Amino acid sequence: MSALVFLIEQIATGLYIFLAVGVVVALRALLRARGAYRSTYFELERDIARYQRVNAITALILLVEAVLIVVGVQRIVAPALRETLETPTVLSSVVSDGIFRTPTPPPFTGGIVIDTSGVELGQVDPAAQILPTPTLTPTPVGTIIPNAPPMQCADPNVQLEVPANGMIVFEPLAVRGIAAGPNFAFYRFEINGPSTFGSFATIGVDGTNAMPQMGVLGQFVPSFYTPGEYQFRVSVFDITSTQIGSCTLTIYITEPIPTPTPLSAETT
Repeated sequence: MSALVFLIEQIATGLYIFLAVGVVVALRALLRARGAYRSTYFELERDIARYQRVNAITALILLVEAVLIVVGVQRIVAPALRETLETPTVLSSVVSDGIFRTPTPPPFTGGIVIDTSGVELGQVDPAAQILPTPTLTPTPVGTIIPNAPPMQCADPNVQLEVPANGMIVFEPLAVRGIAAGPNFAFYRFEINGPSTFGSFATIGVDGTNAMPQMGVLGQFVPSFYTPGEYQFRVSVFDITSTQIGSCTLTIYITEPIPTPTPLSAETT
């Protein structure tokens, strides 16, 4: 449904032209039917002219209603739907509807015999001990599909860290990256894929604060798009609304991973 609304919004100008032509044709047919009705005295020809006049009026009314529908979708429905897409998904609280019990083995009652004959006890110099040093590992950004199309992020002032190129996306995520440049005015998220009919569509509102260092640029909610391969892009514009940089990568939108459901529950 959202894809149809955004499609109507994108081609609204063409629809207005098409409907305007239809209105002109309907008006012309109405005028011709009225002229034919007034100029004839035969009852059969008057009936035909009256029928043509009614058809022209009906077509004119339908065309005017279509114009009003397109205006409503472009001015009211599409902006409201876009604001809904920007609202983060609120996760529902966990509901406990039963007591789940996992069977446990009986406790071990037998004694354990340890042979200590080959153990030599002594003092060890703590300075001579070699202890492993834990190293910090980077936080994974998600599942990455290999062999994705290469990123197009040549400008160091416009970069993306999350989502990563080839990342599988199925839940709302915070977009991290860099968005800055000379004469910076705003940046925006854009997506291109099955739900946008092969063209880039704007996601949400524009960000007006430059992000010269890696940080959170906004939020992306994939649940409103048809699963498939998409191009995700952040574009930066200057004060003349001219694009001065962009970073484009490939993501794969999938259905949410189902949560496991217990086979049985024991209630009290």
